[in-house]
Amino acid sequence: MVSKEIQDFEEVRVSARAFLCFLLTRNIPNSLPNISQEDIVKALKKIKKENTEIAALYILDQKGTQIIDAISNNIEYRKGKNSNKSLRASYYRAVKEKKCIMTDPYPSSKTQELVVTASYPVYDDKNKLRYVVCLDITLKKLLKVIHPTSIDSLFGKFNKIAYALFCFALFLVAFLLFFKGLSSIATYGINISKLDIKEIFESTILITLSLAIFDLIKTIFEEEVLGKNLKEHIDDIHKTMIRFLGSIIIALSIEALMLVFKFAIIGPEKILYAVSLLIGVTFLLFGLAYYLKSIKRDS
Repeated sequence: MVSKEIQDFEEVRVSARAFLCFLLTRNIPNSLPNISQEDIVKALKKIKKENTEIAALYILDQKGTQIIDAISNNIEYRKGKNSNKSLRASYYRAVKEKKCIMTDPYPSSKTQELVVTASYPVYDDKNKLRYVVCLDITLKKLLKVIHPTSIDSLFGKFNKIAYALFCFALFLVAFLLFFKGLSSIATYGINISKLDIKEIFESTILITLSLAIFDLIKTIFEEEVLGKNLKEHIDDIHKTMIRFLGSIIIALSIEALMLVFKFAIIGPEKILYAVSLLIGVTFLLFGLAYYLKSIKRDS
């Protein structure tokens, strides 16, 4: 799920930076004659109290040295005083850009979770850098705050379970169709002379439909249960749709062909029904052709 979280982060990067920087800039004064460390610590404690998702908050001096132990609910984070963080992007980017910045996700050295850091340079009234204030939050918590997905909600979990059950039920249908298609052929064994063309056609239809349903199951399971990103896998969706429509068209074509032979022998007056089905298959082919053309135009 790490790759999914990173993909989600890229989608909400701007909103995430705006939120984290708002927390820092709203609570911490800037461009004032006297900006004390105590005032900043007090503001950081207020931010932590109001936003329990935050992993840690701490202060760096002008040279990038951490001057307090991190403020955190997690004992693993309550350390770091006197450590040099001047080589970290959270320090040098904030100093270089002279504004609040947000880093890319990186593994925490303490917990190995993916973490994002927002850092805010604090200047006095003479535009001299005094501190760099940093805020660490795990990627998972950030996404939960900024981009609550169906995965995080109770209803979302119910949806995943429901889709998984539907996929399982459809899989049983596909398996039964496949088994029925094979069994109708297997009953003849190796005695080819007893093979019935009608049975062959029906077996082909059943197996083709089972393949179409299996492709549909695969798409639903990957998107709704495993949480595959739709934008990143749009080509896979197109391929599945093409296979699904193709399987349906093949099955209907075989059925229409069977009806033509059947009605030609036992009921010529009913052959119009078979012709109607062939016309419907033709419209489906035109629809599939248009779909393929629209995909190429959009790509």
